[in-house]
Amino acid sequence: MAKILVVDDEAVFCELLKTLLKSHGHEVLTANDGRQAIEVFKRHRPQFTMLDLRMPEMDGLEVLKQIRAIDTKAAVMILTAWGSDAMELQARRLGVTDFLSKSLSLDTIMASLQRGLIRPATAAHAPKPPGEKTGAPFGMLEAVTILLVDNKPQTSEHLSRFLSQRGYQVHVAKDGPSVLELVGQVRPQLVVMDVDLPGLKGIEVLRTLRAKNYTGGFVMITAREDDSLSGGGQSISACRPQ
Repeated sequence: MAKILVVDDEAVFCELLKTLLKSHGHEVLTANDGRQAIEVFKRHRPQFTMLDLRMPEMDGLEVLKQIRAIDTKAAVMILTAWGSDAMELQARRLGVTDFLSKSLSLDTIMASLQRGLIRPATAAHAPKPPGEKTGAPFGMLEAVTILLVDNKPQTSEHLSRFLSQRGYQVHVAKDGPSVLELVGQVRPQLVVMDVDLPGLKGIEVLRTLRAKNYTGGFVMITAREDDSLSGGGQSISACRPQ
């Protein structure tokens, strides 16, 4: 399997892709901004990079140019919610394997990744073989399940929509005890949870899940006055039970 770098300033999206890719046996590195992406790329030389366009300080196209300066044949896919025909043309001239929207199905995204790993040097320009389907089945894609835990309806609604649009099956819980019950029922690959929950705090839920040998991904949502998640007054950080 491959070493893959995921670059996106949305920590939730990074962790979702990381969980999905690791479920297929890939080694996954992540970066949340362009400068960090360049450092990680230099240090680890991934076989494939999944790169967002719209990021603070250094956008995806600039990151792509710098990756090209390091390795002219590096396999890079643009995966973004923001783009234009001009941006796509520029990215393809820089040799990306594909230029995709985050709103596409997981089948399409992962099939493109698979093609890029097989033929990175020509994937951006070579015509697709007759009958090739971009939405071909790819193992566990349809089984990726997210458990979203937050007692604030506005935040839950926003994140649930965000995740569902990307093809994930989303279950929602409002407190810690519900999490412990639902984890056994729905067996999520990822838990996205607020730290400050009624009844049982998020950190206690995490410790309990670790004790129960939960091996999926874990994203903590923490309240902070100086940051925001789409106006929700929260920030996010990812961790994984050991």
